Amino acid sequence: MDKPIRIGVLTPSSNTALEPLTSSIVSVIPGVTAHFGRFRVTQISLSDQALGQFDDSKILSTAELLADANPDVITWSGTSAGWMGFEKDALLCDRITERTGIRASTAILALNELLAIKKVKRLGLVTPYTSDVQEKIIANYAKIGIEVVAETHRQISVNFDFALVEPTDIESDLLQVSRAQPQAIVTYCTNLRAAHLADRFEFQTSIPLLDTVSTTVWGALRAVGADPAGIKGWGQLFEWK
Repeated sequence: MDKPIRIGVLTPSSNTALEPLTSSIVSVIPGVTAHFGRFRVTQISLSDQALGQFDDSKILSTAELLADANPDVITWSGTSAGWMGFEKDALLCDRITERTGIRASTAILALNELLAIKKVKRLGLVTPYTSDVQEKIIANYAKIGIEVVAETHRQISVNFDFALVEPTDIESDLLQVSRAQPQAIVTYCTNLRAAHLADRFEFQTSIPLLDTVSTTVWGALRAVGADPAGIKGWGQLFEWK
């Protein structure tokens, strides 16, 4: 790679999973580094207080600080658009670029682009969320013509606690959802320790695993014109074009 690529990553304050996972993924490509900026997120629910954590003004303040590191892209490694509406992430990207002059991407916009590339209409969904949040996510995918044919969720609302779910338990959820034979399964939370499970799960089931930490990296690399296919060992999504 001729020029180093710096990826600026907007990160929920209580997230302990996405930083080590993201750094491990990008380390596969020489010259690519990830740099993180946190804003306060402690709870995932549909309460006004929890939804207010994702007010754009708070995220944009963090983006401005990340811009001091001169990243080539700023990406939001979070899944809030899943229950708040996909248009929220599209607007956020526009505002980040307007405020900083830096191109932007998000985990969910990248995920949805991947689903479109492979024409996925039958999706499996694995999350740690509560039932009402899960129902919102499922409804938003139905609006764009994607049916969630099987799902699991763990009724957790404390963001820090998502990272406490053991990878072996996530694997059990994945296998449960795989029985419905979806075209792809998403581990839909950037505080789940799941990205590294992709290769083994795909070998076992032949079903693509789209983890949202991984989709964040895929989208960020695409945004700067880099080829994600250089990333090996983290699932087949990095080869999708």
